[in-house]
Amino acid sequence: MKFDMHTHHERCGHAAGGIREYVEAAIAAGLTVIGISDHSPYFGEEEDHPKPNVAMAKSEFPLYIREVLQIKDMYKDAIEVLLGIESDFFPDYADIYREVYQKYPFDYIIGSVHVSGGKSIFNRRRWTGLTEEQLIKEKQLYYDLIQRSAKSRMFDILGHIDAMKANYPTFVDIKKDIVDQTLQVIAACDVAIEVNTSGKTKRCGGWYPSDETLERALFYGVKVTFGSDAHDPARVGDEWEIVGKRLKEIGFREWVFYRQRRRQAVSL
Repeated sequence: MKFDMHTHHERCGHAAGGIREYVEAAIAAGLTVIGISDHSPYFGEEEDHPKPNVAMAKSEFPLYIREVLQIKDMYKDAIEVLLGIESDFFPDYADIYREVYQKYPFDYIIGSVHVSGGKSIFNRRRWTGLTEEQLIKEKQLYYDLIQRSAKSRMFDILGHIDAMKANYPTFVDIKKDIVDQTLQVIAACDVAIEVNTSGKTKRCGGWYPSDETLERALFYGVKVTFGSDAHDPARVGDEWEIVGKRLKEIGFREWVFYRQRRRQAVSL
């Protein structure tokens, strides 16, 4: 069974193509299951669409749900389409997000930290001139947010848990014990993490998370899933076979996906 749990489309403002194009690409790539998981609106903001090039508008959200469900039915004989969302995690607004999500029949929700310390994790300038002590503080703050996202029990999957390395590859070398602490929290909360192949499109190259983190995740009993994080239909299922092979080499025997908020195990 071949699946991809993390795909976007044009509503978020920084992806190409509509939902049907991603589904058609999944069929062409031989996938059995395709998850649609565009960026959630900024539900904590008063404006309908405060960041047009980052996430969809609040007014678009019901239309997104409706379209995915229609396409799910339309393609039911060709591929299983799952309704997902990639949700930002903002602790101050978590209850607002939770209340919204409870209204809809999601198959799964990905929780991702994109903002730490008030700045995008992908902002190259955030690292300029920092001392070692400040770098450690930045890493601790980021992983504290990931731990809190796991503890919130809002999410089935945690997205790209070391994506802060995207434009600062040496991030992985800063104070490593916080990663172990975070993996233990994730395991205790029984949340999966994704192997996200979009890291190859950033300065860091490779996947999120690193092989070292995946080895530690296995040690602590963390479940893993697959997500291309495709923002273009051409990347749907990107490196799925390579990831599966590497996970087996590390020692994983299965990976998972979610249907109706219930975890489904698939042998590697």
